[in-house]
Amino acid sequence: MAITAPRATLKRGELARRAGCNSETIRYYEKIGLLGIPERSEGGHRLYAPDDQARLGFILRGRELGFSIEELRGLLGLADARDTTCGEVLALTRRHIDGIRAKIADLKRLEVTLVAVSAECEGGNVPDCPILDALFQTADV
Repeated sequence: MAITAPRATLKRGELARRAGCNSETIRYYEKIGLLGIPERSEGGHRLYAPDDQARLGFILRGRELGFSIEELRGLLGLADARDTTCGEVLALTRRHIDGIRAKIADLKRLEVTLVAVSAECEGGNVPDCPILDALFQTADV
């Protein structure tokens, strides 16, 4: 494996640009403790080291995969721990998969319902709409 020189530190704006997010996203992750507070330059600019950059990438990729902030906090805690096992990471990931499957099942039920309701609608220029009627019928508040 080739050894490469470590990446230089980056200011927040450059890190955001490279990561494909905005500066406020980075600030938010710092505020909630997913990212540590970075070093500062003599001029007061935040300087993100390669480890900070990698951690942000981890967080952003985790969000793309649908992990919640708390799930990411758990994963990062496992990643930061010296004695973490792959089994612990797998258990957290499997719980996440179960949540995704439940959401998919909910979405499939929603699709079936909406397809059935929309099939009753002719879409013409009449004032009565079966879709609106169905929404009023199911809205028990």
